[in-house]
Amino acid sequence: MKDPRLTPRKMQILRAIVDAHICHGEPVGSKYLSEGTELSCSSATIRNEMAELEAMGYLVQPHTSAGRVPSEMGYRLYVDTLIQQYGETRREIEEINERLHYKLTEMDKILSEASRLAASFTDYTGIAFRSGAGRVRVNRFNSVLLSPRDFLLVMSFDGDIVKSKTVRLPFAITEDTLRRFTDALNIYLVNLTGEEISMPVIVRLEALMGTAGAMVHPAVKMIYEAMNELDSADIKLDGITKLLDYPEYSDVTQLRGLLDVLEEKDKLMDVISTHTEGKDGLQVYIGTEDDGDVMKNTTLIFKTVNIGGSQVALGVIGPKRMNYSKVIDMINQLAHSFDRMFKEDDSGRLMPPK
Repeated sequence: MKDPRLTPRKMQILRAIVDAHICHGEPVGSKYLSEGTELSCSSATIRNEMAELEAMGYLVQPHTSAGRVPSEMGYRLYVDTLIQQYGETRREIEEINERLHYKLTEMDKILSEASRLAASFTDYTGIAFRSGAGRVRVNRFNSVLLSPRDFLLVMSFDGDIVKSKTVRLPFAITEDTLRRFTDALNIYLVNLTGEEISMPVIVRLEALMGTAGAMVHPAVKMIYEAMNELDSADIKLDGITKLLDYPEYSDVTQLRGLLDVLEEKDKLMDVISTHTEGKDGLQVYIGTEDDGDVMKNTTLIFKTVNIGGSQVALGVIGPKRMNYSKVIDMINQLAHSFDRMFKEDDSGRLMPPK
């Protein structure tokens, strides 16, 4: 049961003393707390609070005129508070991860369904492609201090996606330092892509944080990691065997080369990204100028739409002599249907209309 005498300020001072004593191994005085930490109170106020914490049994003074160190009771309160905070944070992390898993699983199902419908309606190989185009941006940063040397960085992205990363530091920080750092991230890094988080931006952040500037590098590393996880491309194919119905692919060597491209998704992603990067709307890629390319007898038709905050290309792969009028009309209709159907409800989940 919490001691009713422990005001928020007393708790903040006690925690600062424990953090400083763990870090330096020396008794902690009021001057250090007023100058070396971000406590928003005077040295005299800190001395009075320390005297009261000592009288309550949470601090001890090993020598006359020396600073204070935590007592066993002070350590116990510190640890119990940390355990409670870890428990609350763990529940938050579980909720965030569950929501993220739902969003990613949902997008996987959407891509599979889109490719299936494209194949079914056109009698060609259906494809749905989410490009990793380096467009991921953080909309907002939040943070939770887990321990003096660890904090949870929570990043909100488009499409109501949230990712969290634990940042470990080589030195102790206070909640006020973390709050300043989070504010700085929201000023300097919000709405930037990974490529736009340049060295000058990082140097500016380090200068802004002053003596705590060394926390910038490990945090930015985690931001890059989260962006890369969300920016990874994904591709779904359906109806590959439909290609066997067309004489263009009767040549075994030609067919095998095309199937190799379709099976090795990295190669197919490279082909599609080359012809869809930076382009919106319907795109038609007919063959290639390179006679040795396995795609020379093949046409790719795509329409890019926004589904749940992600850019998704819906389309088909088939022979160059495909029924362009039918396919283009069908892809336009399919893309329009997905764009109309999958809208976000109040919970941020992608839901078809009732």
